[in-house]
Amino acid sequence: MLGADADLVEASAWLHDIGYSPELALTGFHPLDGARYLRDVQGADPALVSLVAYHSCAVVEAAERGMPGLLEGEFAHPGDGLLDALTYSDMTTGPDGVHLPVERRLAEILKRYQPDHVVHRSITRSSPLLTASVRVTEQRLAEVG
Repeated sequence: MLGADADLVEASAWLHDIGYSPELALTGFHPLDGARYLRDVQGADPALVSLVAYHSCAVVEAAERGMPGLLEGEFAHPGDGLLDALTYSDMTTGPDGVHLPVERRLAEILKRYQPDHVVHRSITRSSPLLTASVRVTEQRLAEVG
């Protein structure tokens, strides 16, 4: 389904949460911290860096954190097809690595955070977009068999 971009999306699926590492968490916003680390320290491919920066509706969380436009000003948008595939990977895999429906994954994330927490607010706002990305990818997977 992803053709020449399959390895790129797989790498982004492995690395998208690297910004949670305490050694890298400079701003506390893991998509930004991870993308900056990959770009500035590792010299990673810009496409990989962009996927990490934008993963799972990070622009919504950036706005919730009072940083609207920050990601867009620093990183190129990776394109919806690749971003949908990464969102599918993130939003259909639980913390234990088990595949699960997007609705269960979203509920699991919301359960971990209080309603006034930035992540809870961001996931609540972005749930329709995250779900749509998963559905688009499921359709693409069904089409290729």
